Amino acid sequence: MSYAYPGGPFVLRDVDLEIEEGEFVAIAGPNGGGKTTLVRLVLGLEQPASGRALLFGEPAARFTRRSLLGYLPQRAQLALEAPISVNEVVAAGRVARRGVLGWWRREDAAIVRASLERVGLGAQASKPLRTLSGGQQQRAFIAKALAGEPSLLVLDEPTAGVDADAQEALASLLEELHRDLGVTILYVSHEFGAVEYFVNRILLVRGGIVFDGPPSALPELWHDPTHVHL
Repeated sequence: MSYAYPGGPFVLRDVDLEIEEGEFVAIAGPNGGGKTTLVRLVLGLEQPASGRALLFGEPAARFTRRSLLGYLPQRAQLALEAPISVNEVVAAGRVARRGVLGWWRREDAAIVRASLERVGLGAQASKPLRTLSGGQQQRAFIAKALAGEPSLLVLDEPTAGVDADAQEALASLLEELHRDLGVTILYVSHEFGAVEYFVNRILLVRGGIVFDGPPSALPELWHDPTHVHL
């Protein structure tokens, strides 16, 4: 599979990739290397120039079971000055399951509460989102994704703009979700130190996939001058 913007150079070339259900995969690489483009192809938000992308065995661009997906895009945010509460943000995650016009049920409220508790924000549910720290806001958006009960959770640069402690806490949270819920996780970042000890597999992307394997194999790659350094 390859991808190029209209009239522009190829962003990704000859990508051959399969991700199994239940994996925790880090996708790393430099800015502009194609990480986000790869994820958008996987999710069917872009179409490859050649080859094909399948999502749960179906053509990704025509995939209709969107309730299976939890996607936290890069720099996910709302108008933070708006008086929206943390609970309201997370409740929006139920739309994929019940529809925009669906009735709000007791079950929906219970799932929202459970999602908030899962990410450690139960006590902050009624607070305005804008009053939370950067790390807590990211947790709120993850809770929103979890409220949709996804089988695949995709996070694009979830630790951008948050401090080291928040990055470590987020990594621990994702490991817990992966272990307890069996959710397939794609964690996209230009660095992966926070999740290195939790992921099953790391993909390094720079115009294509230059490494695909367990974290334990990375030191050997980095010390081999014949490989492209990121």
